[in-house]
Amino acid sequence: MKIFLNNSWDRVWKGLDATGDEIAVYHELISRYSEPWRKYHTLQHLQECLTLFDSVAHLATRPAEVEAALWFHDAVYELHQPDNEGASAQLATTILSASGVASEICSRIAELILLTKHNALPQAPDEQLLVDIDLAILGASPSRFAEYERQIREEYSFVPEDVFREKRGDILRSFVARAHLYSTPHFRGLLEQQARINLANSPKKNAS
Repeated sequence: MKIFLNNSWDRVWKGLDATGDEIAVYHELISRYSEPWRKYHTLQHLQECLTLFDSVAHLATRPAEVEAALWFHDAVYELHQPDNEGASAQLATTILSASGVASEICSRIAELILLTKHNALPQAPDEQLLVDIDLAILGASPSRFAEYERQIREEYSFVPEDVFREKRGDILRSFVARAHLYSTPHFRGLLEQQARINLANSPKKNAS
């Protein structure tokens, strides 16, 4: 994992023409994804996203920006914070601006991060690619999907079971209601069918 993440981050830094202390920023992000209260939004999730991106980078219009957005999209993950995506986008803007990245690039990266709220359908190709990667877990193997559901529950272990089932069920049912879970032809063909199966079998989705 370490070599893969090192290589990915180095590619991002060079692709954005960033200056400054690349290694310090890298270690800050690694530290954030290693916070003890995280159970799903961890280095495992980050690596899964970046591994998928590695296989589809050729589909991106601005690959360095998509990869950077993946690195930052869960950089802030406070369990009682109502807008982690907004905080993550702000963190990315602050760090990258201080590292000499052009303001228009920072703005585009922040916009990509905000789309991981999943409250609006992505429109532009890079937006669709990033969101599909973030939602790829829904189409994972049944065993990985079950692990994901356990990790989410553990992450929110402080929430009473009945409240968790209701809120989580609402989220999953909102995905099921979409005409397509995935926006890009690549991920729709690769993951849509399995994602529908996983969601149909989820006890959270079927909770009343």
